[in-house]
Amino acid sequence: MSVQIEDSWKEALENEFQQPYFEHIRKFLRQEKQRGKVIYPPGSLIFNAFNTTPFHEVKVVILGQDPYHGPGQAMGLSFSVPRGIKPPPSLKNIYKELHADLQVPIPSHGDLTNWAEQGVFLLNAMLTVERGMAGSHQKIGWQSFTDAVIRILSERREGLVFLLWGRFAQSKIKLIDQMKHYVFQSAHPSPLAGNKFFNNHHFSRTNEILLKQGLMPIDWSIPETETED
Repeated sequence: MSVQIEDSWKEALENEFQQPYFEHIRKFLRQEKQRGKVIYPPGSLIFNAFNTTPFHEVKVVILGQDPYHGPGQAMGLSFSVPRGIKPPPSLKNIYKELHADLQVPIPSHGDLTNWAEQGVFLLNAMLTVERGMAGSHQKIGWQSFTDAVIRILSERREGLVFLLWGRFAQSKIKLIDQMKHYVFQSAHPSPLAGNKFFNNHHFSRTNEILLKQGLMPIDWSIPETETED
């Protein structure tokens, strides 16, 4: 079974798609759907982060944990929800920090596709979840896959900025060569983490790093209307 994923990622991850753990993921998801389980995001969006941000265009990595598990929320981009879906609490806090850091207006929606199109790779460690069951796919093999993604980015690219929010994301630091890349860490933006996420200035610090490398900084503003191709 061929994986439908952007060509540069397909080449970079070719070996991973041949691994036994990946075949286990395929079989598990197929069986769950046959049993009537509802899986998020829809199949066409499982690799949305990869399809929106090609391998050689990645500048920044923001690592999430699980897709959202409520109806209509998950869209294959970490922390992002489609237009028309109320932004979850963690995303609201990201917007608050962004506004405090760069005076970016807080948008009315939670679609972060604009970031992904500029090279912000919005990767969840697990790419699927069962409806209403947070963490339900943590042990089906996705972490083997996404750990490999982080490792391959670290090995084959240089000067990337990794934003690790919360203990789970920070546990992935062992996969990153800090001699080649930049890593910023903070508390998770979830309200459960208190106010420790705020004042990390990760957005402005990221752009400073990109500018020093002669790269275009990220326009962190979120357009209210969808841009046309």
